[in-house]
Amino acid sequence: MTNLNKCSLCFLLIWCGFLPLRLAAQEVARNPIMYADVPDVSMIRVGNCYYMSSTTMHLSPGVPIMKSGDLVNWKIIGYAYDTLANIDDLKLANGKNAYGRGSWASSLRYHDGTYYVSTFSQTTGKTYIFSTTDIAARQWKRSSFAPSYHDNSLFFDDDGRVYMVYGGGEIRLLELNDDLSGLKRGTSERVIIENATAPSGPNVMLPAEGSQLFKVEGKYYLFNISWPQGGMRTVIIHRAEQLTGPWEGRVVLQDKGVAQGGLISTPEGAWYAYLFRDYGAVGRIPYLVPVRWEDGWPVLGVDGKVPETLDLPASKGLMPGIVASDEFERTVGEPPLPLAWQWNHNPDNDLWSVTERPGYLRLTTGRLDTTILQARNTLTQRTFGPKSSAETAIDISHMKDGDAAGLALLQRKYGWVGVVSENGVKSIVMVSGESERPVEKMRVPLRQPMVYFKAVGDFKDRVDTGYFYYSLDGKQWIAIGSPIKMEYTLPHFMGYRYGVFNYATKATGGFVDVDYVRFSDGM
Repeated sequence: MTNLNKCSLCFLLIWCGFLPLRLAAQEVARNPIMYADVPDVSMIRVGNCYYMSSTTMHLSPGVPIMKSGDLVNWKIIGYAYDTLANIDDLKLANGKNAYGRGSWASSLRYHDGTYYVSTFSQTTGKTYIFSTTDIAARQWKRSSFAPSYHDNSLFFDDDGRVYMVYGGGEIRLLELNDDLSGLKRGTSERVIIENATAPSGPNVMLPAEGSQLFKVEGKYYLFNISWPQGGMRTVIIHRAEQLTGPWEGRVVLQDKGVAQGGLISTPEGAWYAYLFRDYGAVGRIPYLVPVRWEDGWPVLGVDGKVPETLDLPASKGLMPGIVASDEFERTVGEPPLPLAWQWNHNPDNDLWSVTERPGYLRLTTGRLDTTILQARNTLTQRTFGPKSSAETAIDISHMKDGDAAGLALLQRKYGWVGVVSENGVKSIVMVSGESERPVEKMRVPLRQPMVYFKAVGDFKDRVDTGYFYYSLDGKQWIAIGSPIKMEYTLPHFMGYRYGVFNYATKATGGFVDVDYVRFSDGM
């Protein structure tokens, strides 16, 4: 059957009602390829498999590693590190935090049978390089050195020498020593592009940054992003015959603010640019843009635009590869938590367990805090669009006076529904942090040990509204409090996360048992 006849038959079946329109619309991939916060993407292909790293900043573990067979459907297979450093900022200790910092844009590379991830941290002032021969390994070898090289791109040249390109506006090149533990002895940094922003105009809000360096058919290609005044995020590419230049640059894409990323090719020889877009409260979401080559330059998009559909397999959804429901039931040999989970900052591993009460996640308080943003051991997963929800059941029998536990939509302007224990009385409450301080919106008496909560994030067309519910039986849901207007804030620099939490305000040692957390792509 020809493609034309297939399309005609498909249209006829839809028109007659035999084929659901939704099913037909999903026969090809659509942009964005993931409607969730997966920013600062770096991507490689090894054989027929694609691998991708991303930024998760203050979360632990950090630098997620994802795998795909088709560029569209991805699964988290590991992390570059469990914790970046054991310092107060990363532990939410002594009034400090690493919100919006931690580790930033990573560079994923493969060379001579070894996988490498480089990243950098303003929190520690260091640059990090992680390596492994098994990309799904639990532990990667780590090396670090000062200073923190901003938005660096790791690059292995054909002659075996290893470089790092980094900077903002002014792009610099340095050569690394053989074990990648720092600047090669006897060499120094050099500026290779004095004003990488120039192709996008003289007035910019964001100088060229987000470097990713590639070599294709003997030529070097450097991807950067800039943001012209009054314009949008813009992709700039510079090209050179030699790493040291001279470099010539041009704007290659300026559409919908889709920018920052690099190049990937398929085994069949097709090329794509992987990029991302700021999309409100859900975060920074990844796109794929087809690439063709013309006069030695990559030409991005279709007639200069980001297409809605792609000639790639359809998405099967984010669950369970990127977001995963959890019944907290573990068999021998299984990891304690699915890889989709990340802690808000470094966890205190003595204060959580999935074995003390099999089939439950136990969260125990170990210090006093006043708000959810200060609370340690908040366990999180990504929100996702266009609409998603998280549902949980919590046994609150062993909370102590002053404790607060529940389910949150977590960002700087947060909201949560949960239980507070005060003077021997437990109550269901909804708290809004829209004003950047906790405001109780509603309180309901509670007289049973098990309670159910639901949080819903509506991100369609950037409506960015969060809703909260409770239930006494897990079936009949009752709205509580008021919706929150979710806002992507730069101090947190991250899309909203669903989070389960338990913190103490008066005495430590209380605990809650979380029976499950289930995610859905709707209410």
